[in-house]
Amino acid sequence: MSSHSWMRRRQKDDVEKSMTAIRRADFLPEEVRHLADLDEALPIGFSQTNSQPRTVKSMLQLLEVRPGHKILDVGAGSGWSTGLLGHLVGEQGRVIGVELVPELVNRANAALDTYGMPWIEVRQASRGELGLRGDSPFHRILVSAEADHLPESLIEQLHMSGIMVIPVRGEMLRVEKRPNDVAVTRHGPFSFVPLR
Repeated sequence: MSSHSWMRRRQKDDVEKSMTAIRRADFLPEEVRHLADLDEALPIGFSQTNSQPRTVKSMLQLLEVRPGHKILDVGAGSGWSTGLLGHLVGEQGRVIGVELVPELVNRANAALDTYGMPWIEVRQASRGELGLRGDSPFHRILVSAEADHLPESLIEQLHMSGIMVIPVRGEMLRVEKRPNDVAVTRHGPFSFVPLR
């Protein structure tokens, strides 16, 4: 097995373990918690959804998270993806989720608090301002809302060789920042709420 294949296999295993350790049900409203094992998006209020597990798994595998990484989770919603990322980076890492809806920010942090991972948090996002420029650069950026174009402001917040996974116009993109350019690969159709 090549080292690249081995790393890909290990990444897949790590994502599977995080999805077992950080339970989706803990991040869902009471009325849909019994549906947590279904592989479909579930409503969490405020016209937002908790993405289907298969989609989240695909995005996390594309992101290639490593222990110790500093990660930005844009459109954190319920906080489930923030928790999964926190499990993947471990206590030497840092994960900051941002979410526009104050009630979801509070709910997400309450759910995350039960896992005892002080290196993760969800913050209130500012409308019209993408990401957290003051906390950048980030090794990885996960965007769980659909953009109508690739946001230059988020690319600027990546470390050199950093990776962002983001849905743009219905297609999942993996974006890698390089010294002289940005490498973009396409990974199939996906549907998300709009990035605002």
